[in-house]
Amino acid sequence: MRKESDAHRVALVAIPGVRLFELAIAAEVFGVDRHDLVPDWYDFALVASTPSGETISHGITVPAGRGLDALRTADTVIIPASAEAHSGAPAELLLALRAAHARGARIAAICSGSFVLAEAGLLDGRRATTHWMHADELARRYPTVDVDPAVLYIHDGVWTSAGSAAGLDLCLELVRRDHGSAIANEIARRIVIPPHRDGGQAQYIRAAATGVGESAPRRDVYEWARRNLRAVTVAAMAEHLGISTRTLHRRFLDETGRPPQVWLQRLRLQSAAELLESTDLGLDAIARRAGLGTATNLRAQFAAVYGVPPAHYRRTFRPALEPASAGPGRAE
Repeated sequence: MRKESDAHRVALVAIPGVRLFELAIAAEVFGVDRHDLVPDWYDFALVASTPSGETISHGITVPAGRGLDALRTADTVIIPASAEAHSGAPAELLLALRAAHARGARIAAICSGSFVLAEAGLLDGRRATTHWMHADELARRYPTVDVDPAVLYIHDGVWTSAGSAAGLDLCLELVRRDHGSAIANEIARRIVIPPHRDGGQAQYIRAAATGVGESAPRRDVYEWARRNLRAVTVAAMAEHLGISTRTLHRRFLDETGRPPQVWLQRLRLQSAAELLESTDLGLDAIARRAGLGTATNLRAQFAAVYGVPPAHYRRTFRPALEPASAGPGRAE
């Protein structure tokens, strides 16, 4: 019988097509001996999902070892990203995950590992996330899952994280839950990463992936609106197309799933993000160019969609930017 003082058991499962980086994330956090911090550090096991083991990138192999039997006693089970996660997981793994979850084990997925949890039925009726590039596919294939592509990780009965490095954020949060913030912060220092990142995944989504341009009822509407962001309105868009505003509204709902005013606002924010990345213009100048009026409005609208203030976004995506000299249109 297991004693309460025994270390928390973590099973990291190598699945077909597993990605080396995501596999290494959990191994670094839970598999490195850190008894200098916590006497009962994690009892870590890297196991393969098939009896023959798994081959990952660069020819590295993970032997079968205890295999899926490790999930029977694991306190935490982690499923990393895989190039084949979209095409189905081994049936034995799905059964083992369901059994582990049923007995109360903590289940977590990194990046596209969310597809495996969804296939096992563990995300039904729950909020979940995955890499922003795969979020639409996850939502389409598993309509009972409430997919949120904007966050770094989610806990809703099970744990899921956004793409790649967001797995570090998730793993640190698990350590924080188990051993407190001081230990989690020390692990972050040793790995040399922030103990907590501001905002969510939304700030990392490539502008083109928002579909703002591609989803316009006509491509020329997108191009025309971009050229006239300072003054464009929904009424002006309708006039440009030679239709009524009611017809414009109906077309946008049918073809983009958004009212035209929402589509236009996202286009303004996309333009603002591009200017933050590519220019040293101040926030007032960017707000005017994007048709957002003032820097105050830009800050509020930008943070609501991207999850971080414009200045934070600029530091993230233009870190080499020299401080702008004070002056109209330049100072932040």
